[in-house]
Parts: sequence; structure tokens; C-alpha cells
Amino acid sequence: MAQTVGIKDVARLAGVSVGTVSNVLNRPDKVAESTRVRVRAVIDELGFVRSETARQLRVGTSRILAILVLDMANPFFVAMAKGAERAAREAGLGVMLCNSAGSAAEEAEYLSLFAEQRVRGVLVSPADPTGRNIRDFARRRIPYVHVDRAVPRAEGCSVSVDDVAGGTLAVRHLLAAGHRSVTYVSGPMQLAQCRDRRTGALRALREAGLPDDALRQVEARRLDVASGIDAGARLLGLPERPTAVFCANDLLALGVLQAMYGAGVDVPGDVSIVGYDDIEFAAAAVVPLTSVRQPAERMGRTAAEMLMEETGQGAEDHAHRAVVLQPELVVRSSTRRLR
Repeated sequence: MAQTVGIKDVARLAGVSVGTVSNVLNRPDKVAESTRVRVRAVIDELGFVRSETARQLRVGTSRILAILVLDMANPFFVAMAKGAERAAREAGLGVMLCNSAGSAAEEAEYLSLFAEQRVRGVLVSPADPTGRNIRDFARRRIPYVHVDRAVPRAEGCSVSVDDVAGGTLAVRHLLAAGHRSVTYVSGPMQLAQCRDRRTGALRALREAGLPDDALRQVEARRLDVASGIDAGARLLGLPERPTAVFCANDLLALGVLQAMYGAGVDVPGDVSIVGYDDIEFAAAAVVPLTSVRQPAERMGRTAAEMLMEETGQGAEDHAHRAVVLQPELVVRSSTRRLR
């Protein structure tokens, strides 16, 4: 087994004290240039890597932020994590990115791992609809920020998008195109985002003087393309095929679009489709997708900045707050006026 190279080995070969090596690593401005060059040369020669665990024990703080997302297969969460990672790097911090895959059990395991690793803080898109996992984690006294989920300020900081407003934008657009009923393809309704987008859709119908039953619903098992294809097949089998479909995210919408395209249904001639998130693939689809855009990278950056504020200098003055960002509608070729 290869022997681990330690800071004492570097000091001995460079002919300096352990404190000088530590200064080269952490406070290089306090070390003469010739000494810095000599120590750095020895570090390179030996392949020395300093221990983050030892540094953390010494100074009492971690340089790692943890990010726990619902679904790494969804480009929305990739973009959100990208925004958080950039903000962390600019502050000299690293990130640990994990995927709960929508499982409350996996979420609990990762939160336990973060506590064991004594991370600086956690950004989390909750998978457990009961909130029990987060409440248990809160006892560990590790700061966290909810991402893509609004919570009362008493429960911590949060960054989210107004999904009720987003659902309203989507269905207003379809109603303005002449549709008098809309089918909502949702993900699992235990997710607050799916419920809020439906609430927004109903608001738009009521504004137009239409009854709630003008919104039909097909619930998909997951928020992915395969579930969208399945939902599209179910729509094709209805006695009265819908002319307007609003999907809870773009992956579902792309699946519905694929099902319609495979069955020879004209989009948008026979059916208009609106997605949600405005992921990169939305504009690149065979029929570019109209979508409600969420500022995913901005959401991640804002959440990371809030977490660093809570864990950095002046943390004693930190006050929890809930940031709610606004969505916008991006109109493309998958919707047009009803014939």
C-alpha cells in the first residue's frame, strides 16, 4: 500500500518548518518568494495533497457546499446546480452534487451523509412531501436553503419561482389562441410544483369565465420523457382528443410531442402544446416548444449566495428570507391559433 505523503515530509525535504509549509498553503503572502518556490517544488515532487479533513478540524469550518436535487436527468436541475456551483467557486468553495431521484429514502441517506461530512451548508430540492427529512436534518445545526420550493421563513431560507403565475401564463396563452378547454399533463401531485401549476391553470380559466372542468388532467408517474410518451398515448386514446395540452415540465411536453408526432397528429395544427422550464432542448425539438421559462441558473446562484451569507462572516446578523422569482412565457412553434 502506498504511503501517504504528509506535511511533515514536505517540511523535512524542503528544509523548513511545518508552520512555513502551512503558510505557503494558506497564507503565501507571509512567506519569502524563494521559500515559496522551494516548498512548491517539493510539494510537486512528492505529490502532496493537503487533507481537507485536517484543515476542517483545525479551523472549524468546511469549504464544501452540498447540493441535493430531485432529478439530475432533468436539465432544469443541471442548470440550477450550475448556477450554484459558479457562485461557490467564486467564493473559493467546492460543491458536492447528489441526486435523490425523487426518493424520500435516498434524500434521507444523503442528508445523513452531509451531516457526517460536516459540510458547510446544503441546497436541497425536497423529495419528501411530509418535510420530515428536512426537519430531522435541521437538528444537526447545519444551514440549508430550499431550492425550487417556497417555505415559511421560520423554516429557513428558500428560492423558488411563482409556479401559480407560471401556470396562469401557460393557459392564458392557450385561451388567447381560441381554445376553450385545456388538458393538464402533471407529474406526481404530491409535488408542490405540480399542484401550483395546476392552480395557475385554473386561475386562467376562471379569468376567462370558464368552469373548472374545462381543465382536464392526466397525471404522469414521473416528470420525464418516458412518462410524457405514456401520457401522450393516453391522450390519443381519449374519445375526444384535446386541442390544447399544458405539461408540468418540458420533459413531459417533449414526450407528448413525440407521441403525437409518431401517431401522425399535427402539432400545432391539431393540438397545441405548452411545456414548463424552457430547458435547452425545448427550442431544439422537432417542433420548437412553447414553454414557461424558469431562471434556473439564477435560482441556483441566489440560493448559494444566501447559504454563504448564512455561513460566512456576519452570519449572526443573518435573517431567513424567501425569494420568489417570476417566470416568463417563451412562444415558439408548438402553439398557434385554433382552426
